[in-house]
Amino acid sequence: MLSSGMSPAPDTDEPVVEGKPGKEPEDLTGRALRLRIRQQELLAELGVLALQRTSFTDLLNHTARMTAEGLDAEYCKIMEYIPADKRLLVRAGVGWGEGVVGNATVGADLDSPAGYALRTGKPVISNHLENEERFRTPELLAEHGIRRAMNVILQGDGLPFGVLEVDSQAEGEFGEHDIAFLQGAANILGMAIEQQQYQRRLQAALDRHQILLKEVNHRVKNSLQVVSSMLHLQANAANDPALSERLMEASTRILAVGRAYNRLAYNADYENVDLVAYLQEVVQDLESAVAPCKVQLDTPNDIEFPADRAILVALIVNELILNAGRHAYPDSPGGVIRLQLVLSDDKVSISVSDDGIGLPADFDPALSKRLGTRIALGLAGQLGAELIRQKSSKGAHFTFVVPLHAATN
Repeated sequence: MLSSGMSPAPDTDEPVVEGKPGKEPEDLTGRALRLRIRQQELLAELGVLALQRTSFTDLLNHTARMTAEGLDAEYCKIMEYIPADKRLLVRAGVGWGEGVVGNATVGADLDSPAGYALRTGKPVISNHLENEERFRTPELLAEHGIRRAMNVILQGDGLPFGVLEVDSQAEGEFGEHDIAFLQGAANILGMAIEQQQYQRRLQAALDRHQILLKEVNHRVKNSLQVVSSMLHLQANAANDPALSERLMEASTRILAVGRAYNRLAYNADYENVDLVAYLQEVVQDLESAVAPCKVQLDTPNDIEFPADRAILVALIVNELILNAGRHAYPDSPGGVIRLQLVLSDDKVSISVSDDGIGLPADFDPALSKRLGTRIALGLAGQLGAELIRQKSSKGAHFTFVVPLHAATN
């Protein structure tokens, strides 16, 4: 419902015309025919602009210009109803003096032609403003010497947006054909206004959702960092080297997950992350755990990847690098561990390799009892990938190929 007793426009109301003249005689002159054809062309152009998602301000300006041209009038304005002021604000227009657009207002009550059109939904034609007795003539029109005017309602999303008005200083009369054109322009603009208002509300809702989601990601990240820090402290305080090692492994796994939530908390895209940048951070966190080994990266510049799947990839890489750091160089500390990412079509191939002592010839990841290997195998299965041990003349080399997008059921 509209405020101040305003009601939606009836669809079948006749225009309010001075003196209720009979049907105007059909004007079949060449000029009139050309004008009607041009009006249809202008409505088509306006419809195309609306479909092209032209910016709101540009669409208002184009509508004002095209409407004035289609009615061979010097002035046109689009007015938005401001409920707080109960007035109509000139949002766009042509022909008006400096400072009118964006500042000038007219009354929105029933004694105003524009206000009457807004509140009743009936088109209003005033062909002789100097003799107008039904409505008061707005000061803006009097100041510009306007002799005749037409007003039609501009519908919005649920409530009227305002009024489309065309004005002229020239003598003559606006008729039924003219009101049909003006209403056609208003209908097209009204549909565009409704769509843009709906899109703005949808975007506002999405923005609120993103803010909440980023806050959740931020809090999850902080919680995971606290847990990781506690495990790290316990590992340093443990007197049992084996227990200390297990606690440190658990700490790095939790930290790897926390890194993903950290990126999501500050990323404009709350569903995807840059897999390369994410894994670089994970590797940095692993440096102390695998020291004195060095991790070398060979990757593309960036890979956009779903965040939930990126966490699984990071955990696999975490396990493979930890295993290499722990077992590859028992007699020659300080060896190299390589992480390589190769992007091909809709897949990314990820491999971790080293130049260490290697694995037994009959080693099968699927039969391994090592916790890290079992974790990596399980996570690879969730990604729709297979963890493969590549044949290598020296060292160990593991590869898994991950689709960029999860398979749809």
